[in-house]
Amino acid sequence: MARQKALTLYRNIGIIAHIDAGKTTTTERVLYYTGKKHQIVDVHDTKDGKGSTTTDYLEQERKRGITIQSAAVSTEWKGYQINLIDTPGHVDFTIEVNRSLRVLDGAVVVFDGVAGVEPQTETNWRLADQYNVPRLCYVNKMDRIGANFEHSVKGIHERLGANVLLCQVPLGSHDEFIGMADLVAGVGYLWKGDDKDSPWDTVPLEEIAGRVKFSEAGDQQWVARLAELRQETVERALAMDDAAFEKLIETGEFDLDTLKRCIRKGCVSGKLVPVFCGSSYRNKGVQQLLDAVIDYLPYPGENGGIALVDEDGHVIGDQGVVDEAPARALAFKVINDQFGTLTFCRIYSGVIKKGDTLLNVTRGRKERVGRIVEVQANATREIDEVRAGDICAFVSMKETETGDSLTDPAHPALLERMRFPDPVISVSVEPKHRNDVDKLSAALYKMVKADPSLRLEVDKETGETVLKGMGELHLEVTIDRMRTELGVDANMGKPRVSFREAFGQQVQHTYTHKKQSGGSGQFAEVTMIFEPQPSGTGVVFSDEIVGGRVPREYIPAVEHAVTVESREGQVAGYEVVDFKARLIDGKFHDVDSSALAFEIATRQCFREAQRLSKPKLLEPVMRLEVVTEPDYLGDVIGDINRRRGNVSDQGQRGAQAFVQGFVPLAEMFGYINYLRSATRGRGTFTMEFDHYEEVPPGLVDKLMESEAR
Repeated sequence: MARQKALTLYRNIGIIAHIDAGKTTTTERVLYYTGKKHQIVDVHDTKDGKGSTTTDYLEQERKRGITIQSAAVSTEWKGYQINLIDTPGHVDFTIEVNRSLRVLDGAVVVFDGVAGVEPQTETNWRLADQYNVPRLCYVNKMDRIGANFEHSVKGIHERLGANVLLCQVPLGSHDEFIGMADLVAGVGYLWKGDDKDSPWDTVPLEEIAGRVKFSEAGDQQWVARLAELRQETVERALAMDDAAFEKLIETGEFDLDTLKRCIRKGCVSGKLVPVFCGSSYRNKGVQQLLDAVIDYLPYPGENGGIALVDEDGHVIGDQGVVDEAPARALAFKVINDQFGTLTFCRIYSGVIKKGDTLLNVTRGRKERVGRIVEVQANATREIDEVRAGDICAFVSMKETETGDSLTDPAHPALLERMRFPDPVISVSVEPKHRNDVDKLSAALYKMVKADPSLRLEVDKETGETVLKGMGELHLEVTIDRMRTELGVDANMGKPRVSFREAFGQQVQHTYTHKKQSGGSGQFAEVTMIFEPQPSGTGVVFSDEIVGGRVPREYIPAVEHAVTVESREGQVAGYEVVDFKARLIDGKFHDVDSSALAFEIATRQCFREAQRLSKPKLLEPVMRLEVVTEPDYLGDVIGDINRRRGNVSDQGQRGAQAFVQGFVPLAEMFGYINYLRSATRGRGTFTMEFDHYEEVPPGLVDKLMESEAR
């Protein structure tokens, strides 16, 4: 079957933002205005559990009024197919944004018009930079008290480093917000009401000043500067095309199509970031935002395809987004429930039909494509085939996990993998009923398979099952989802911090392994230097043997021993990170030496060397932002200092005050209870992992004691 719609008529986009900026509300309006649904459900109307928005359909999402997992929906706008993914804003679920951005061609970044750029916005922006995803900015909530468009735009430029291009400016703010001026089209849109079907007047830019009058001086200033702002936008956009810019300079003329083409060129290349505004809740600006998605964000493949890599992750080629090529797809999300497995995939090239067999190149296994579905949040529609540029889900794939490459078996290729964060917090998990041990193990395996930011381990000393994740909420939601989706109840232990260990100083050590008990014995001697390295280096092994002092066939055993032994340090049994292990000398015996003997010698050498190096215990330090009323700021700062934290910034955002800083995770358990009490329920906070830092020597025993409880 031939392609039904040209690739240029597709847009694969994500909506990303900090928590509570209005992503899901915007998505609901998009689905309404594109005719995909006929009733709007607001997020704050879902907490009674009786209804849900289209993309926040999980019980846990309805209860908390937040997005927990990314949800895909498809819709149409003016003949264009828009595949849209609504992503979470909470830091514990950054993995959902990560894997969505990996497969999307463009993104709409939503900002709260009062708060402006917030911590999770910065994290998401960095992820979009990492995956080279073009963006539009949408300053939402212009109807709220304290909304400040200028503050938001300044933050986008200064804190995110974006080359901002104003395509719209607001007309009014909070209760006087009536529309926006379109600096590209040269008109203003003035709404006649807040109803979802309310019409608007389209007014030439030069007539706006005579039609509106605002009480805020700042709002009036935007109106007074409209001609100047439009000229600036036009000049900066046309600078993307030499011929168009020269024509503007010489004649002062340009046409709208050329202007839009130049903005698109700048947006797709990442040189410009177009900025729009509105109020999704008040139904103003969403249709214009949809037009911008069509006009300025790229179609699949316009911004390049996906890198092909070797087994070590080195780029060896590029796969363009075309039908006339071997089938190649990337699995970016797996959902398990009582009905089976859904594997979400982005098709990068070729055509995949129902009944085809694909090779999972990552795992070396073949997978049969039984059913293909187009996903509408929690509903599905069966389709017969998918093509380059499509986002779909395959049903009941057994071996495929997040990040795996699926390709035509005759033309295997590894697609560039995603990078996932390491978990920073862990809890013990046990079944509520003794007979459910096997059911719990199967359920935990399914949850970990679906979410790469979760890890599952068994504590060697206690035999406990340990689940690791990105935060308290992340683990709490995982356990709750096992109950609602897989029918398994579990008890969760007290949260524990994932500490790390490091060498305190460079140390050279020799260890000789001798064992003689009749027959052939065991002999190996290694001399190694262990050097601390900068944070984030990982474990580096260096073979510096000369003259055959250690035979080549035993070197891999030495390297393997270093890798294995680094997983459990000598301070408190935590992983040892950021060091270089140099094998500089050794001895062997023609008869008694073996790979096993060298592995044993290396492991003992590692243990003794780490103890001799005055090892350090490292703890995760979190980046914290608290937003509250100014009256409570002093108490909040004092509490941060008591928790061994330090304040990096503080100030005002509208009527609210904020404080930013860094605090050890070990001091932050139950922080929400303190904050609610100290601010009478008016404070909110966000927290994300930033770096590891040495625990002060006097606190090591105290922290280990509290972890053991």
